[in-house]
Amino acid sequence: MAPSVSELSHKMMFFASFAHLFFVIILASYGIGSSASTDSAIPAKTTSKCPFTKTKAFIGRQTAFISNTFSFGSTSPVLTLHNLASVPVTASSTISSLTALSLPFSIMPDATVKRNRPRRCTKLQATTIDIVNAEIQVLVKEKRTKKKTVEALEVVVIGLSHHNAGVNVREKLAIPEDQWNAAATGLCEYDSISEAAVLSTCNRFEIYLSGQNQYECIRDAVSYLEKRAEGGLDQATLRRSLFMLSGEDAIWHLLKVGAGLDSLIVGEGQILAQVKSAYDHGLEEDGQSGKVVSRMLNAAVTGGKRVRSETGISKGAVSISSAAAEFTALKIRSDCGIQNGLEAANICIIGAGKMSRLLLVHLGTQKVQKVTILNRSPDKVIELRKEFPEMTIEFEPMDNMWTVIQNSDVVYPSTSSTTTIIDKEPLIACLKGRTTRPGGIQFIDISVPRNVAADCDEIPGVFSYNVDDLKAVVERNTAKRRREMLEAEVILREELSKYRLWQQSLGAIPTIAKLQEKAENMRLEELLKASKKLSNLSPKDLEAVDRLSKGIIAKLLHGPMNHLRQQGDGDSTRAAIQQLQQAFQLDNK
Repeated sequence: MAPSVSELSHKMMFFASFAHLFFVIILASYGIGSSASTDSAIPAKTTSKCPFTKTKAFIGRQTAFISNTFSFGSTSPVLTLHNLASVPVTASSTISSLTALSLPFSIMPDATVKRNRPRRCTKLQATTIDIVNAEIQVLVKEKRTKKKTVEALEVVVIGLSHHNAGVNVREKLAIPEDQWNAAATGLCEYDSISEAAVLSTCNRFEIYLSGQNQYECIRDAVSYLEKRAEGGLDQATLRRSLFMLSGEDAIWHLLKVGAGLDSLIVGEGQILAQVKSAYDHGLEEDGQSGKVVSRMLNAAVTGGKRVRSETGISKGAVSISSAAAEFTALKIRSDCGIQNGLEAANICIIGAGKMSRLLLVHLGTQKVQKVTILNRSPDKVIELRKEFPEMTIEFEPMDNMWTVIQNSDVVYPSTSSTTTIIDKEPLIACLKGRTTRPGGIQFIDISVPRNVAADCDEIPGVFSYNVDDLKAVVERNTAKRRREMLEAEVILREELSKYRLWQQSLGAIPTIAKLQEKAENMRLEELLKASKKLSNLSPKDLEAVDRLSKGIIAKLLHGPMNHLRQQGDGDSTRAAIQQLQQAFQLDNK
């Protein structure tokens, strides 16, 4: 379709204007002297060789305007902006579009031109101020349209522990430590969950979450766990076994976990290291713990350290490994027919990891002198030999597992396998050739997921135990530490108060941000109104005015903001926020 006459006319006007501008710039760069100081047209013969008289006169007038408005040196053209000091310093420092402007001229003030051409200078000065004022208005408008999305987050804890779920349930959701961050990332894919961290040990599986709506957090977290179970747990069993805590109850639970008060073995120190690992993983590049959850985990670590150093709860405290060794000493006569204690038993440990190392420590306290370790490679066993030179540690590859079990009295499976490695049928076949030992064989499975199948306990002469069976040792241990537990709770209450005070202060952050934003907008608007009156000030004076206005705003806001931060509880904080919003009309659009 052919263009209309009006469209062609507009295009021609555009190209004519562009050509005019280009021609004027060429003249300014190469053909103008700096001596012109009048409004009269320069003779055409000195400025152009164009044969058309009217065009010569037009170019002469443009040349006169350029020469009277711009001052050029002898070596390179120089663009002069008259009365540049009239531009507010604060505005020019915040306007990226002006500072990024690239011109083919250097900029410098010219007092002589200003003196000779007052009306020209005034026009250029007004134009400059108009540009700056327009930029300030854009800045104010942009600041007004920014919306704060920061809102207070509530914490939630969901999980399984030895209190409410058996090992057969816990092992279905157990997550290896190197996958904690991947699980947290999966949880944070739900819109309701802002932050997440995972803790998975032999006695507990817990996830720590934060979100704006605790009920939506719980709903989505349970949905995630159901998917992770992959049909291994029906929905009814999972929901019956889970515990769910939010708010202050969730924080108190984690503090008790970190201090060892919620452990199977009260006061055991291994859980503190595990909570510290959850905190460290959350701070990694792929961690998802965020500000609220990481601060809660850190509070648990701090509280746990204080409890261990300021009370006697850790004195004589035992871990799962030491409880297993003590449990074996209690049961070895009845189960294995050995009357002389653990030192007379053939002991086998499957695996050479952290739990196995701790087990060797506590077996040494039971006067055990010889242990056989089954492992895939001898490297870690060699390291353990160096660490325990007083104990004879023999290495056997995993291929010889059934032969070693056949000649053992006590077996401690402690591997990271996600499936059982000792099953009923192979064990029956193994024990048929067992004729050299005086009694039965004892399995103390301290792995989660379990390494020994549950039906192995049905075999005559086999006594199979897991971490849930250590309650005889646990109850005796708990009774001894009842007094220390009360002292520990006093310390944890202090840490709880500190964390809650910090958490409640976060609720005031959006209000503080709104207050600061409104004050800054008002300051910029007042500067905008006074910009023409301040045009005669020097840059130094304008900078002093800017500092003065900022200082007044800061001092006025200090009292209200400090009042918000110093509230002692949630109700007081919410009341103070409401009062501040009403007093400063922060809810007004």
